[in-house]
Amino acid sequence: MLDQIRIVLVNTSHTGNMGSAARAMKTMGLTQLVLVDPQALPDEEAVALAAGASDVLANARIVATLEEAIADCGLVIGTSARSRTLSWPMLDPREAGHQLVQEGAQHPVALVFGRERTGLTNDELQKCHYHVAIPANPEYSSLNLAMAVQTLCYEVRMRWLALQEQPASEPGVEPVAYPSAQQLEGFYQHLEQTLQKTGFIADDHPGHVMSKLRRLFNRARPEAVELNILRGILTSVQKPRPQD
Repeated sequence: MLDQIRIVLVNTSHTGNMGSAARAMKTMGLTQLVLVDPQALPDEEAVALAAGASDVLANARIVATLEEAIADCGLVIGTSARSRTLSWPMLDPREAGHQLVQEGAQHPVALVFGRERTGLTNDELQKCHYHVAIPANPEYSSLNLAMAVQTLCYEVRMRWLALQEQPASEPGVEPVAYPSAQQLEGFYQHLEQTLQKTGFIADDHPGHVMSKLRRLFNRARPEAVELNILRGILTSVQKPRPQD
């Protein structure tokens, strides 16, 4: 289960933070690290701060975009330290740990951290099903990247440990199959194209409406079968109709 939980660092500027994040992960039993467009590759400082977790750092996958990092994930949770113009389904750290462990038993899941100074962009946050914020002291909420990784990885581990003490679930209950992030993006592109074709949204300014629709469907969490039905509806709308 823990092998399905992916820690994603976006556009990290300080290599030391990569090493410290790897150390934070390994202490909690997590090993899957993905670096999205890092400003520098892991170096000696990163290895030094990783301490005994240099294996996690050495095995980190480096990709160019967030889309590539989360493409096969059925659940993506993005970290956000500040309120946004468009509110999004929120989890606290304990809820995030619960959700990641629960769904990590069925498909890859991702916990995404942004840049040291500015965090994740609104566009990146809209690619996440949920946002999580650490309820730090509002008078001094200065958590560095590795601290944030450590805090949330701790919640993951606590939920995982709790599950080890529970009896196995009864057979016969089928797990819910959710679409991957890549499949969801395909749906959103299909939806936008269809709404442009019908004239519901303007070709040159789809952003505001599409942001609200992303929020709606992320909140609803359609299952894979349900998403296929929605794609089928969109396809039927796009088909030319015979003239009466």
